[in-house]
Amino acid sequence: MMTTFWSLDGDGPLHRQLYRALRGAILDGALPPGTRLPSSRALTRDLGLSRTPILLAYEQLLAEGYAAGRRGSGTYVAGELAPRTIPRNAAPPAPGPIRLSRFGRRAVESARGLPAWRLRDAALPYDFRYGRPAYGDFPHETWRRVLARSARHASVRALDYGQPEGLLALREAVADHASRTRAVRCTAEDVVIVNGSQQALDLATRVLVEPGDAVVLEEPHYAGARRVLEAIGARLRSVPVDADGLCVERLPRAARLAYVTPSHQFPTGAVLPVSRRLALLAWAERGGAYVVEDDYDGEYRYTGRPVESLQGLDRSARVLYVGTFSKALFPSLRLGYLIVPPALRRAVRAAKGLADTGCSTLEQSALATFIRDGHFARHVSRSRARTADRRSALLAAIAAHFGERALVCGADAGLHVLVWLRGVPAERLPGIVRDAEALGVGVYPVTPHCLVPPREAGLVLGYAALTAEEIREGIRRLAGAIPLTLRPRHSPFERPKR
Repeated sequence: MMTTFWSLDGDGPLHRQLYRALRGAILDGALPPGTRLPSSRALTRDLGLSRTPILLAYEQLLAEGYAAGRRGSGTYVAGELAPRTIPRNAAPPAPGPIRLSRFGRRAVESARGLPAWRLRDAALPYDFRYGRPAYGDFPHETWRRVLARSARHASVRALDYGQPEGLLALREAVADHASRTRAVRCTAEDVVIVNGSQQALDLATRVLVEPGDAVVLEEPHYAGARRVLEAIGARLRSVPVDADGLCVERLPRAARLAYVTPSHQFPTGAVLPVSRRLALLAWAERGGAYVVEDDYDGEYRYTGRPVESLQGLDRSARVLYVGTFSKALFPSLRLGYLIVPPALRRAVRAAKGLADTGCSTLEQSALATFIRDGHFARHVSRSRARTADRRSALLAAIAAHFGERALVCGADAGLHVLVWLRGVPAERLPGIVRDAEALGVGVYPVTPHCLVPPREAGLVLGYAALTAEEIREGIRRLAGAIPLTLRPRHSPFERPKR
């Protein structure tokens, strides 16, 4: 039999290449059912291969049912296989209509607003991407030692599937940390370990929200939360934010849930005062609503004492508290936590069990040790001081290159600031982003976080992952991408006169 119509694709080991070539010929009908496959000697001669890869390829075809052996006769293409109706090199037909569920359609639609940095092919030298921690501050050697020790001492039980709600040692460490540093009132039983705050939001909404339910969302807000709510089919009721955070007097009469960021409002950085916190809790209690408190970067506050949590003021078990280690440690760790009222423990744990069978036990064990031994607290303390220096460099650079043409919000805490470009209409943001990128600077508009586009251009600038020198040079270059003739206008937080 001639075998020269085969060609190996050059990708990977020879036996895998030969296996793919023979399988393709069988599926395309070039080797019809019942055809005797060439002998190893023939393939050795025609393809210049040794017998070992040929025998391995044939063993794989036999194991998967593409071929069958006949004693004393050779190897044949399996008789029950039907050839592919589309030749291997032919263009595939246009796909027919795909029937997605309502959730699938809403999820696709909500993903249209993904941040620009997720679509960027190459890194920029001066990238002010928000949400990134100070990677250089992380104690890599300490973490490696803790992780290695956890691996060495891991029992057989630790290698098995874990509980969906997370490792008890980590839940205890989280409960202690949240109680001491954020005044959260909880026990380990209230803690559910999740794959980051995004999963915490998804679990909370799946457990509490039906399609069509009214849900309160800050305006502006964290777009990732909005996508979760849109995908589940919630009816969004946006409530404006001013210089003091959520305008609680504008809350609707009734809603099922409110998603808020009271300790460092995203993206404006406003801090909700205690009077408004108490009013928000009273609203939830009156209407039987729940509040999801996202404390995404509560460890980073540069002036005054850390703000205590909204959950710590709650006396009617209406607040679900979301925390993450992505900002304080590193995002790829994929560990966060959701602290739920006792009445919701069973439902949230069940929902977590449906989503996955638990987060990685090894990383949970290492993180529990990292917290318990004091490494986490020491790292946060050092990183906060260093990030404060970067914050000072950013504010000084903005003042030097923009002066009164820029209004900076949210500089007292967190890892980003919101910069309003006074007198620049929001419609010019795409051009500013493109011009800045051409200069090697990554900046990110506030518009994806708004249901109603703002009148003025706003940029969300993260700074923790940059050095002070990179910050100064990046802001200098950014000034070159923005016109100098900016007309000062009102603060975006000023309310119209009655």
